Amino acid sequence: MTTGLAVFDTTVQETNAWLNQIEARLPPCGKQDAYQALRTVLHVLRDRLPQDAVLGLSAQLPMLVRGFFLEGWKPELALDIHDLADFADQVETRLPKGFPRAGQDVAQAVFAVLRQQLDPGEVSKLARMLPKGLRPVLLP
Repeated sequence: MTTGLAVFDTTVQETNAWLNQIEARLPPCGKQDAYQALRTVLHVLRDRLPQDAVLGLSAQLPMLVRGFFLEGWKPELALDIHDLADFADQVETRLPKGFPRAGQDVAQAVFAVLRQQLDPGEVSKLARMLPKGLRPVLLP
C-alpha cells in the first residue's frame, strides 16, 4: 500500500527498515514490540539530552520516527541518568507491562540500530553530550 506521496512512502519504508532491524535483534519481539522499543528508548534518550542535542538528533531521524520522538516532549524536564543501568531502568519502567525483553536488551538493540542508521559523526557528537557512564552504549 502506498500513499501516493513520495515523502510519506519513503518515511514509512525507512521506519519499517528500522523496526525490522530492531525486531531481528530482539526475538521473540514482533513489529509492534519493535515500535514500542524504539519509541521508549528514544523517549528516554530525549529526556536525558539537552535541548539542542534533541533537535540535532531529530533532524537525523526519518520523518515518521521524528514525529514520535518529539511527541509529548517537555524540554524543561530532564532525567538524571548516569549509566546504562539507570537508562535501562527507565526503559523498563516505560515499556508496556509484560514486554518480552528486559530494558537493557531493548536499549542495547535500539542503540545498535541508531549506530547503524545515523551518521557516525552525529553519533559521536551525541555520545559526547551524554554522561561518561552512558557514552559506551553509543560508542561501544
